[in-house]
Amino acid sequence: MTRNLMILLATGGSVALLGGAYIFQMLGYPPCAMCLWQRWPHAAAIVIGLIALKVPGRLLPALGAVAAGTTGAIGVYHTGVERDWWEGPASCSGGGLDGLSGADLLSTEGPRIVMCDQVSWEFLSLSMASWNAIFSFDLMFGWIIAVILSGASTTKGSSRTV
Repeated sequence: MTRNLMILLATGGSVALLGGAYIFQMLGYPPCAMCLWQRWPHAAAIVIGLIALKVPGRLLPALGAVAAGTTGAIGVYHTGVERDWWEGPASCSGGGLDGLSGADLLSTEGPRIVMCDQVSWEFLSLSMASWNAIFSFDLMFGWIIAVILSGASTTKGSSRTV
């Protein structure tokens, strides 16, 4: 397995997850605020991956791992908000906004407002946020392997004395 192959797989994974999010949005599942937060690190990982394919070294794969870990962590946080393990941001979950409850806001005319503490889709009892967390942490490990392989490729040519 080569460094660039791992970078390509991790970058492709972020492309797939981000693309999947947009497909769900087109199918009528508008994102909540935290869903949108989870998209930004994937976009960053894609840009990092495209650059890392051309630039040697460990820094860019390490940044890719940070981006994947960040979206995974946001996914865990979002999952906790959805499952009432902890409170989410007041702007998109639970309590009322300006005297209105979340249900009141959802019943108003205009664009559909999605609350962060509501699960709009799930598969095998896991929400989209949960799936994002699982897959993003897998991608983070792919980036970490790329970091390790980046170090291995730089030490191959050097001669070390023990």
